[in-house]
Amino acid sequence: MSLSEEQISDYRKAFQLFDKNGDDTISGPELGMVLCSFGMNPSEAELCDMVNDLDKDGNGMIDFEEFLELVKNLGSDQDDLLEAFKVFDSDGNGVIDREELNRVMFSLDESLSKEELNAMIKEADIDGSGTINFEEFKLMMGVNY
Repeated sequence: MSLSEEQISDYRKAFQLFDKNGDDTISGPELGMVLCSFGMNPSEAELCDMVNDLDKDGNGMIDFEEFLELVKNLGSDQDDLLEAFKVFDSDGNGVIDREELNRVMFSLDESLSKEELNAMIKEADIDGSGTINFEEFKLMMGVNY
């Protein structure tokens, strides 16, 4: 995934807000705050993994270039999830209902009873709407950003 100049500029501004001493690096906890400012909510373990994966020079800090690599990867994962969601959401109304879930499960050779479908919807349906929106889908898929 490539980022536009505008996106890079937005990420730079957010990065600089959390770069307290102006040395163009942020710590792991600061990285978490930056990601939260963009609507992502990584767990502490995920943050540790991100810092370990990103910190090329081993100083325990993330510089802006390392941060951009993370953003590109997260954006790509988010795009993949959105594409998967669209497979389930066949009518394109932004939510997955029981019939759509049943259709996809059937196409995967997974025949589910009405009770099993209801249980799947109920487990994922955080807002009680009877359907699964994209945020609920991400949580159901074990994604926390």
